[in-house]
Amino acid sequence: MPPEPTAANAADARPAPLDGLTVIDCSTVLAGPYCTMLLGDLGADVVKVEPPEGDATRGWGPPWVGSFGDGSRTAAYYLAVNRNKRSLRLDLKAPDGAAVLRRLLERGDVLVENFRVGGFARLGFDDETLRRLNPSLVHLAISGYGLDGPSATLPGYDFVIQALSGLMSITGAPDADGGGPTKVGVAISDVVTGMLGAVSVLAGLVGRERGVATGLAGGQRIDVSLLGATLASLVNQAQNAFTAGTAPGRLGNAHPNIVPYETFETADQPIAVAVGSERQWRRFCEVLGLPDLAGDPRFATNGERVVHRAELRPILAGRLRSRDAGTWLDALERAAIPCGPINDIVGAFASPEAEALGMTVEQTHPTWGHIRQVGIPFRLSGTPASIRLPPPALGEHTDELLDSLGYSRAEIADLRARRIV
Repeated sequence: MPPEPTAANAADARPAPLDGLTVIDCSTVLAGPYCTMLLGDLGADVVKVEPPEGDATRGWGPPWVGSFGDGSRTAAYYLAVNRNKRSLRLDLKAPDGAAVLRRLLERGDVLVENFRVGGFARLGFDDETLRRLNPSLVHLAISGYGLDGPSATLPGYDFVIQALSGLMSITGAPDADGGGPTKVGVAISDVVTGMLGAVSVLAGLVGRERGVATGLAGGQRIDVSLLGATLASLVNQAQNAFTAGTAPGRLGNAHPNIVPYETFETADQPIAVAVGSERQWRRFCEVLGLPDLAGDPRFATNGERVVHRAELRPILAGRLRSRDAGTWLDALERAAIPCGPINDIVGAFASPEAEALGMTVEQTHPTWGHIRQVGIPFRLSGTPASIRLPPPALGEHTDELLDSLGYSRAEIADLRARRIV
């Protein structure tokens, strides 16, 4: 069932970690597709089952790729999370469309879906049916709020989850500076949920292999919610709240537990400075030409600096404004003080650090032409991840997938004529 190797991975014939595994991706938008893209990068054959109108993110533009004479075009948003997948356009509300999915699931290893709670079951794919179809199936169900609770049946939207989870309450400038709760600049609740979903699927696959070794079927259902994942991502801020008994507030770019660890204006542009140890603090004071500051009882330890943040920051800010960013960054880097410029996204990917990581990749799509994308952020020395397929056009692989499932040409033509695929 997996596609033949392409030029993108022909240079490295070593098997990827998930080679030979098939993922049935019935999810849309971001959390699920991000999860399945990670699994695809790790070598899985990902079959993206799309509704007749396609994944909603295909229309979330501009910017667009395509824009042809017939008006067809696809949003860049869709490209971000759908490489290494094959697209099957399928109407699951039609009995014959559901029958196609059943054949896929019988042959698959992993199912990922993000229907509202109960939605997938209403299409005929309840947990018991899935177990009968394929006892070894690892089934990841992504929801907004989990299976229980007052909001369980509501759709999950990243923006609302960021608000409800408390994440927005600690993001943005303080009220005193005219700020207010602010969402993160990317759909971070979706992204974190996708990552945790991928981790959970990998754990499920390991558990399945252990189950096979002990004579058990090995398949299982896994539930991950946007709210749960976002609450888990609050890490130290959540622990601060538990320990102190009060909700942390917004500090802009400052850190709640480390000082100085924030942005500072220089003579021409802001820079980021992260002083993470007492040795770094002493060197930082030397670079700034303020050696006596390190011995000041108010600032001698990080704990004291956090307490006396309001007194310390103006002193540091005034000194850093006296020179340009390049001068300060050079001096701080020589002293091994963590620091950096504040890049925009274009500048970030053009940086030598990002280039050394290979974080920009280029592909050619038969319809959309040249595509640049974010690279793979992890490297496996023995079983490398790879980018083998560009994001697919809607239904691009429908015929080859149906053929692999045993449908004849006449049956495929009939399904097309009835707009089931």
